[in-house]
Amino acid sequence: MTGDLCGPLLTKIEKHTARVGIIGLGYVGLPLARALSSRGFPVLGFDIDPVKISLLHAGKSYIGHIPPEDVRGMLAKGFDATNDFARLDEPDAILICVPTPLTETREPDLTYVVNSAKAIAARLRPGQLVVLESTTYPGTTRQVVQPILEAGGLLAGQDFFLAFSPEREDPGNAGHSAPAIPKVVGGLEEQSQKLAVALYSQVVVRVVPVSSPEVAEACKILENTYRAINIALVNELKVLYDKMGIDVWEVIDAAKTKPFGFQAFYPGPGLGGHCIPIDPFYLTWVARKHGMTMRFIELAGEVNTAMPQYVVGKVADALNERGKAVKKSKITLLGMAYKKDVDDCRESPGFELMELLMHKGAAVQYNDPHIPRLPSMRHYPNLRLESQSLTPEFLRAQDCVLIVTDHSAYVWSEIVPHADLIVDTRNATRSVTKGSERIVRA
Repeated sequence: MTGDLCGPLLTKIEKHTARVGIIGLGYVGLPLARALSSRGFPVLGFDIDPVKISLLHAGKSYIGHIPPEDVRGMLAKGFDATNDFARLDEPDAILICVPTPLTETREPDLTYVVNSAKAIAARLRPGQLVVLESTTYPGTTRQVVQPILEAGGLLAGQDFFLAFSPEREDPGNAGHSAPAIPKVVGGLEEQSQKLAVALYSQVVVRVVPVSSPEVAEACKILENTYRAINIALVNELKVLYDKMGIDVWEVIDAAKTKPFGFQAFYPGPGLGGHCIPIDPFYLTWVARKHGMTMRFIELAGEVNTAMPQYVVGKVADALNERGKAVKKSKITLLGMAYKKDVDDCRESPGFELMELLMHKGAAVQYNDPHIPRLPSMRHYPNLRLESQSLTPEFLRAQDCVLIVTDHSAYVWSEIVPHADLIVDTRNATRSVTKGSERIVRA
């Protein structure tokens, strides 16, 4: 039966007539939908948020690096979006691109993955391909998703096909859009692998087949753990070098002139985004189930999560030198997005910085050209502020301006001269000369 089901789907994929369903139309799912649509595939997007569905139907975008004209182009090519998960029997291939957060105790929260799998299982039909893209611990596809999909009697690798292919997105980086990033693919068995590789080969620059879903899952965790540990290293060095009167940014610039054996990582106010602050802890959780402690990851987590407290300490010291306390000081954060030039504030350290400063009695505001109003965040539901205009009068009224994200839209030479105190966590003001005495590195 496998060959009978695989062959027709493979033909539809190669002819770009296979309908592709994408569950989760966020920062991963929507760019993937755009990439597939641009290659001529009919795409049906699923999301639990009716606001997103309405915006897409109206030809509008809610993601900064996807312009509305791209959405209108997708609609013209047959793209559709729905929150009716009963339509999951319509696609020939279903890609799961939902969040995988952590619980309060830093354990994997697979609620969205499990709910997606259950929704698919309720409508699963023979011959469909299901691919999990959400970052998770090795074993999730086989141990969690497969049993849910098979609960109705259909068998993976025989009646339907199952694979894992980790998302790789770099929001705000035009050179690293979804089609330009190689795609790792691990199928449950040979036919699943063949179909998943065939699908992604129509869309991305290169497909990297691996021997199993577990290898593909472990690959993604390795990528993000590598970054988390190296960022922790430079964050810890930043603290030491500051005590020694050494500029860590100058040290890194000097070190990266070595043409081999060194890759530059940069310190900051804390980790942000949906990957690096979260994914490594999926590995520490599964390691504990195998009787191991991932000491590098745990230590990196301790260092990185301590950065907001370190920055607040630098703000307090800088204000104290000017005869001011944090309490009742007017402090404005520049940049609430987790990285430069994006509108994504998931896990942004800006929220913790804001809350820590408020708890100390500061009057806190923010500016971010990409985020006019702070969304309700799971851990910070009450920080619903609006972005303030950076007029000279506004800047002069602040006791401290804290640089959290170094957006390209900021003209530092026009900001620094009007501020009484700048605390810079990104080395954004390195080229500013006028008013440089007001700048404190953090």
